Amino acid sequence: MTDHVSPWMTDELKLLRDTARQFFLREGMPHVARWERQQGVDREFWMKAGSLGLLCPTVPEVYGGAGGNILHHIVITEEQARTIDKGWGNPVHSGVVAGYLLSYGSEEQKLRWLPGMVSGETIAAIAMTEPSAGSDLQAIKTTAVRDGDEYIINGAKTFITNGGSADLILVAAKTDPTARGRGISLIVVDTRDCPGFVRGRVLDKIGQHAADTAELAFQDVRVPVSNRLGEEGSGFKMLMQQLPQERLFIGVGAVVPIELAVERTVEYAKDRELYGKPLLDLQNTRFELAECATVARVARTFIDSCIEKHLCGELDSATAAMAKLWLTDMQCQVIDRCLQLFGGYGYMREYPIARMYADARVQRIYGGANEVMKEVIARSL
Repeated sequence: MTDHVSPWMTDELKLLRDTARQFFLREGMPHVARWERQQGVDREFWMKAGSLGLLCPTVPEVYGGAGGNILHHIVITEEQARTIDKGWGNPVHSGVVAGYLLSYGSEEQKLRWLPGMVSGETIAAIAMTEPSAGSDLQAIKTTAVRDGDEYIINGAKTFITNGGSADLILVAAKTDPTARGRGISLIVVDTRDCPGFVRGRVLDKIGQHAADTAELAFQDVRVPVSNRLGEEGSGFKMLMQQLPQERLFIGVGAVVPIELAVERTVEYAKDRELYGKPLLDLQNTRFELAECATVARVARTFIDSCIEKHLCGELDSATAAMAKLWLTDMQCQVIDRCLQLFGGYGYMREYPIARMYADARVQRIYGGANEVMKEVIARSL
């Protein structure tokens, strides 16, 4: 499993991978249990990650970043998945929000917000989902009404990654409530001095307990018009343009746990004895792991292909949806099969396979439910 080298891997990326892995093992792993209890990662951890260049690696040097490309972010995301699991909201902060600012932000907006995101002083989130609008983004009800040089935002958001700690929130709101997609705009809300902004509870989830996934409320929140990304009403188009990359990231976040589940289960099956011999000597165990290892290799090959397409600007919506659909389905299936081989120990949260099982389930929901991915794919046929 571990001898595969992705065709896009370089010596520079290997060094970054080693740096990220050592950082997560040293500064992250000892605190994961506490982060899960407090439902959030320490701000100090964000700052330390920023000092090592592990935040927003695609941001150009002029805005404080390293000037890397999407591969740098993917390598960091993979190492996070191998070590501290899904609790840290960096994929949203560095991969999603930074991507929107780089693609659609004005020069003034980039200079204002990106340096703090790179350093870790500013934590970012994106608020799309609402209590009555998930995969159907055109159905959002949050409004942003123009009042001179300001927008007045009213509405509620839920399931927001980094919502409990975010300083900057990229909010999807209706600037034209009479329209659907054409009425949506993206507006940055700085929560550090923001009357009317209310953080709700940090949600108690099945898995990903260290992630501060929260409910948010906007009650007559006034934001300068200059905080809007791009033209008024262009938000839905931006969301659709960025979703393939977001779904690619979700796919990356699915492949590593698949590989890790197989590796850890093979190790366990070699040591665990059943009927006086290693569990791995039983034909059913070997066959189960043979099938799971095959899925892992196919999954890695598929995500490598998607990554290379994305680097060339050729990752279309249907292929990204295929990656999100199939890889997250396989993540859940492979981890479930591996957990079964652990027997009763697989149900204990002290074993990583149990936490991987709980963390995996939401992958089939966020970023567009997998049922919606089938519709996206079907439209391309």
